Amino acid sequence: MFERFIEFINNHTVLILGFGREGRSTYDIIRRHLPEKDIGISDIREIEIDDPHVKTYSGKNYLECMKDYQAVIKTPGVSFNDFIVPKNVIITCQTDLFLHYSDCLCVGITGTKGKTIVSSLLYEMIKKEGKSACLIGNIGLPVLDTLEDGEPDIAIIEMSSHQLEFTTASPHIAVLTNIFPEHLEHHSGYNGYVASKLNIVRHQSSQDYFICSADRSYDIYCDFSNIPSTIIKVSSDISGYESMYTAFEQNSALMGEHNLKNVFMAGCAARLLGVSESNIAQAIIEFGGVSHRLEYIGSKNEIDFYDDSTATIPQATIAGIEAIDNLDTLIFGGMSIGIDYAEFENFLFRSKIHNLIGLPDTGRIICSNLANRGCKKNLVLADDMEDAIEHAFALTEKGKSCLMSPAASSYNVYKDFEHKGNHFKDLVEKY
Repeated sequence: MFERFIEFINNHTVLILGFGREGRSTYDIIRRHLPEKDIGISDIREIEIDDPHVKTYSGKNYLECMKDYQAVIKTPGVSFNDFIVPKNVIITCQTDLFLHYSDCLCVGITGTKGKTIVSSLLYEMIKKEGKSACLIGNIGLPVLDTLEDGEPDIAIIEMSSHQLEFTTASPHIAVLTNIFPEHLEHHSGYNGYVASKLNIVRHQSSQDYFICSADRSYDIYCDFSNIPSTIIKVSSDISGYESMYTAFEQNSALMGEHNLKNVFMAGCAARLLGVSESNIAQAIIEFGGVSHRLEYIGSKNEIDFYDDSTATIPQATIAGIEAIDNLDTLIFGGMSIGIDYAEFENFLFRSKIHNLIGLPDTGRIICSNLANRGCKKNLVLADDMEDAIEHAFALTEKGKSCLMSPAASSYNVYKDFEHKGNHFKDLVEKY
């Protein structure tokens, strides 16, 4: 693919927009192949680079330079809110370039929640079959980073809405786990978010496959009627998935009905790729889970602790709550991103959880609202994670569980959900 990628770069004036991890990856690849190609690099932050063939742009007007280039290779995190993209400029990204130029059989996985579990499980299933594969994308590795020395047969690409926003090609197998409101500030609302997600299937053909949930909860937002590919809808009904269900029941790292559906979606994609039922089942049994996704971190003072910091929306937190039978304490809350918490508040009011510990900002607000409604649970307005842990140890009944699941973004205090989850783990271990 790299010959075609480099030909694209050579034939256009190119701007790298955003100089974080993926932007630097793009720069490094271009420089290895075209050391004297004049390019631009733009970022809101100041750019430090020693390269006479690079023109840099920074500051609050860093997007204005786009008009001076034919092709813009955009880092996913850059938002065009309140900015009019110049006409006749090609907007692309590593994911889009890979889909256009790679010779791999591509499987793309997206969704508000569950995409990392499905991607990781599918990768293990394919490896168990002995096929060559790579796991790239939103999972943490820039799409083009490790492929210059040769491409595997199959590429599994975890795709965020940010990566899909300007993607104009679709994978051979597309998986959509679910859609709930998230990243609304980046996409100028829910419609923009949904439109970005659906780019994963928008450019498929009749020879392709689209795996999605049989749950009709998002059908009102997603029109699948014009999709030309074969649509396979997956539910948590075990009919046809009996061996996967048996394997799922043997793995304590996979909990809850939402993860059962994730298992079936990964297995469904694996079947299309020719993986045997026995290897699918064995990969499920051996799967070790994913950090910060309903992750059991151990027992301390006879209390079981779970880290679910990736649950940044109410629906994900509810799924985690329903997966733990003996849950006594929930630590939740974070930065508000415009999500309506009315149904989540009602769910907590009715739940059997005895202790609700609310972190700033949303957790404290919800706990205050519940108190005003006469809720009889132990409601704690925690100052920070340290305070929340103190109360969790004091209030949680021995032999029961405590779950940290934010139902909100972590950016008000932490740099990301991993930072928040690791802080929670450290505090529990040191208590």
